[in-house]
Amino acid sequence: MSKRLLAISAFLLLQHVCVQAQQKFTLSGTVSEASSNETLIGVTIAFPELGTGTTTNEYGFYSITLPKGDYRIMVSYLGFQDVMENVALDRNIKKDFYLAEEAEELDEVVVTDDVERLDIRKPQMSVNTLTAQTIKQIPVVLGEADVIKSLLLLPGVSNAGEASSGFNVRGGAVDQNLILLDEATVFNSSHLFGFFSVFNPDAIKDVKLFKGGIPARYGGRVSSVLEIFQKEGNSKDFKVNGGIGAVASRLLLEGPIIKDRTAFLVGGRASYAHLFLPLFDVDNKAYFYDLNTKINHKINDNNNIYLSGYFGRDLFSIGDRFVNTYGNAVGNFRWNHLFSEKLFSNLSLIYSDYYYGLELDFVGFEWNSGIQNFNLKYDLKHYLNDKVQMNYGFQNIYYVFNPGEITPNSADSGIVEEQLTKKYANESAIYIDVEHDVTENLSIEYGLRASQFNRLGQDEFYVYRNNNPVEFDPFTLVYREAEPIDSINPGRSGTLKKFFNLEPRVSMSYNFNEKNAIKASYTRLSQYLHLLSNTSSPTPLDVWTPSGPFVKPQLLDQYAVGYFRNIKDGEYTFETEAFFKDIQNRIDYIDGANLIANNAIEQVILNGQARAYGLEILFRKNEGRFTGWLAYTLSKSEQRTPGRDLDFDTGRPNLETGINLGQWYNTPYDKTHDISLFGSFDLNDKWNFNANFIYQTGQPTNYPIGQFEFEGTTVPYYGLRNKERLPDYHRLDISAILTPRKNRSRKVQAEWVFSIYNLYSRKNAASINFRENEDTGRNEALRTSIFGIIPSVTYNFKF
Repeated sequence: MSKRLLAISAFLLLQHVCVQAQQKFTLSGTVSEASSNETLIGVTIAFPELGTGTTTNEYGFYSITLPKGDYRIMVSYLGFQDVMENVALDRNIKKDFYLAEEAEELDEVVVTDDVERLDIRKPQMSVNTLTAQTIKQIPVVLGEADVIKSLLLLPGVSNAGEASSGFNVRGGAVDQNLILLDEATVFNSSHLFGFFSVFNPDAIKDVKLFKGGIPARYGGRVSSVLEIFQKEGNSKDFKVNGGIGAVASRLLLEGPIIKDRTAFLVGGRASYAHLFLPLFDVDNKAYFYDLNTKINHKINDNNNIYLSGYFGRDLFSIGDRFVNTYGNAVGNFRWNHLFSEKLFSNLSLIYSDYYYGLELDFVGFEWNSGIQNFNLKYDLKHYLNDKVQMNYGFQNIYYVFNPGEITPNSADSGIVEEQLTKKYANESAIYIDVEHDVTENLSIEYGLRASQFNRLGQDEFYVYRNNNPVEFDPFTLVYREAEPIDSINPGRSGTLKKFFNLEPRVSMSYNFNEKNAIKASYTRLSQYLHLLSNTSSPTPLDVWTPSGPFVKPQLLDQYAVGYFRNIKDGEYTFETEAFFKDIQNRIDYIDGANLIANNAIEQVILNGQARAYGLEILFRKNEGRFTGWLAYTLSKSEQRTPGRDLDFDTGRPNLETGINLGQWYNTPYDKTHDISLFGSFDLNDKWNFNANFIYQTGQPTNYPIGQFEFEGTTVPYYGLRNKERLPDYHRLDISAILTPRKNRSRKVQAEWVFSIYNLYSRKNAASINFRENEDTGRNEALRTSIFGIIPSVTYNFKF
């Protein structure tokens, strides 16, 4: 009996020891800037003895579960002093870290980890991150730091040329980019038709661009996600910073309302070059202004609330005859809640509005249109253990589309007031995303997004013969608008069309060692909104329209594979990726399509397809007095719309020609070669020098291939779409930043930024037009250029 009791006791003791050996506890908390309490994104919390660690999320929160034991922790972030602490992990511990800027303690170790550098251990790929510091160093036109212009220096990112709105990612269109400012959708990212972006660099904390391998929490666009977070405001001290430039100035105020608990941020920008035009007897105007606001409040250790907003307007006028006004307005109420040390949640109520209007005095009417959405989203991040993290949640967006309202300027204008039919839609989605460290070498991120789009009823809906709003004339080989045979009023309570799509995502990383890794990803995305534009550079007059009975949602399948290498302990990094994108239901337009003030837009739209493929290379120098990168992209972007297969009456092939004879043609944003070089050199603590060089293959366009005479008028005719190209684009920009040493001991810190855009004054072609020379009678080409060489000076200050 005693032997049996001894055996049982030994077994229980062994089981207790095993349980104790397997005990794990969680260390969690937030990481903030010591001087302001601003939470920091992407901070590394490392455990050197274990060779493991984690990073803070978009809200500065981290969580990691480890076996019971004593550990040394290293917390590091670019530009801040690292923190080294010991912790006895014998229970769940909540620990917040506060990092001091490196300038405050020069004798401490300076962190060399770079948030812009890709972590080769993470399965996430096709992602680029830029800090506000880097953005402010990059030389741009007129000396104003610019988020969008900075993105153009990254591989796979381009635009349609100087003074063009938006950006293109991996051969995608501008409307295929989801742009988020504090989670709110921004529908137009440009001021003054592309001269500036809408994002104030002083108010920005973090910029991240997803080009592929897009996590399941994002949806609604098929090309990229640009995620931008504003600063939260300084909850310790009142701070002011701003700048005075050649054409615009800015001012940012932030400080505590309740110290260490509640803070505010208010930032404004405005241009004023138009104020000097009357001196030259010019009656035209072109200016913008915007406002960034944010309030955050810490209720307790587990709850924080935020209220942020942005408002911006542009005005362009030619005397009183033509006035164009447009801009964005967004607002977001956000609640962060910590259920436990392993479960973090974020609830957001978001409003977004894009307004665009015209006042045409010479015609006699005003035209106003826009798009609004109301967004509810709830995201949860669950840190299951040291190997698995889960993200899951849901989202619901309600849309109101105003395609246009026409109002007469005066009673005698002869214009009849008219409201084009408003459209309504609802988009909802649920998602789950898992980050899984399978082994020390293999990491996988996999997820699924289920999205549904309901095109809701409207006051008037046209009915067409054979349900076909576009007809094809087999004799003239021309597509034309079909006449409606009836119209119905389904009412807003009805549903015109429903779409449902499953969007799987998977990314993997296999690390051979600390220096080498290969990655691969597959992404499926759906896009239910379409930007109507038949120009290569979208203007504020473009109109958004939802998918419905005649316009199908765009569906993307993207495949990517890449190789990544750290060189000399991360002093240099090398990244290369190959990608292929296939897009179904990319909209195309019949020849002569009228997109503005069109109450039956389905009459000029056909559903086609698009594809893009290419190779991206990025080589970076991350450390030392000289830093920068070289980016190269070799790619192809094409689109086609073949003829529709069957005739509804006979059931036989209808022999439609399609658009461009059904052949693949270059998209307006196809760039075969795209080279970007950026360098930054710190000469000393007083002078910093920067330069960037850009070379791109010329933009596709159409040239006349012949002409004919008709009733005494010479009429040119064109060949297949986008068969020709503009001349290749290239330019060199430089800048120097002067920080006077005498400012070091003063409360007011200042710097001067001297820049030269297009140093060798390259006359890059924005377009090429043809005309008949009055003297010789011969046809000649006329190149139109936007910029030559542009020097500028900006004065920045803070206190």
